[in-house]
Amino acid sequence: MKAKPRILTGDTSTGRLHLGHYVGSLENRINMQDDYDCYFIIANIQALTTRLDRPADVHQNVMEVMLDYLAAGIDPKKSTVFIQSEIPAIAELTVFFSLLVPCPRLMRNPTIKDEIRDKGLGDNYSMGFLMYPISQVADILAFRPEVVPVGEDQIPHLELTREVARRFNQLFCHVDPHTEDADYLSKGGLFPIIEAKLGRTRRLVGINGPGPDGSLLKMSKSLNNAIYLSDDPDTIKKKVMSMYTDPNRLKATDKGQVENNPLWIFHETFNPDKAWVHDAEDRYRAGTIGDVECKRKLVDVLVALIEPMRARRSQYEKDLHQVKTLLREGTANANELANQTLLLAKEAMHQRYF
Repeated sequence: MKAKPRILTGDTSTGRLHLGHYVGSLENRINMQDDYDCYFIIANIQALTTRLDRPADVHQNVMEVMLDYLAAGIDPKKSTVFIQSEIPAIAELTVFFSLLVPCPRLMRNPTIKDEIRDKGLGDNYSMGFLMYPISQVADILAFRPEVVPVGEDQIPHLELTREVARRFNQLFCHVDPHTEDADYLSKGGLFPIIEAKLGRTRRLVGINGPGPDGSLLKMSKSLNNAIYLSDDPDTIKKKVMSMYTDPNRLKATDKGQVENNPLWIFHETFNPDKAWVHDAEDRYRAGTIGDVECKRKLVDVLVALIEPMRARRSQYEKDLHQVKTLLREGTANANELANQTLLLAKEAMHQRYF
């Protein structure tokens, strides 16, 4: 039987997961479990690059992410979930891959630039922070996946991964640089040139208003504009009823703007009743339906989506020992594959001595 194609993706352990994570990548992972060999990393080392003063929070957030995975439908019988810092091969591969990436190339990474700006780091960031894109390359290539399900903001990291894989294969496996990406393995390469799989919504907006430049901000824990997969119905209602809509619409009979309106972005993303959405959008534009009615409808939609996850999460929270056992077993499985990759990489580099 032909082996299933492998995928690798994951999340940084910075807190509980929200709806942006769900439509950006998590939903895809759940749907791919039967047809792919799935590896999901909880990246605690990357969390430490900006939270070194809060290591206990990072530790707790590993469990929070794992609980959200289980609650959303990640099945440990089908998928391998593991902790980044418990895979020593990743750290060693990070060192090797760092030799293939010029420093100016790291600084051109738009995600790095955005992080420095958004967190107000200036010049006060660690070498570990600057290195985390290379660590992310090692996270991926240690498992030699074909596909990486991610949100749109991770595309720059995936492009760096593709560059490193090409460079390694050319330099150490003697693959012709003119080889098509899909042919690198058949031509003797060790690392596949990965493909990204984006979620159905590439960048879910937050529930608050626009940023200083007037554009809608993406959903984010740090911006306090998120609806979490663990929110209870009352919390969901409170957040939705306070959601930013059309600021120029002062009463229900005013004509409203649907475009770039978070209320309608959420309906278009999550409401399965597309006929209602299209009709209500027309009525909203005409001023014959109010924000309150549309928000109440959205509350029902989101509660129907999230409440089953919250119920499953509650059951797992009652047996954290089982959750830790699942993480331990997944990490052991991940170590086997990552160690195999490291040995193959050392052999290709003529750096295996024993």
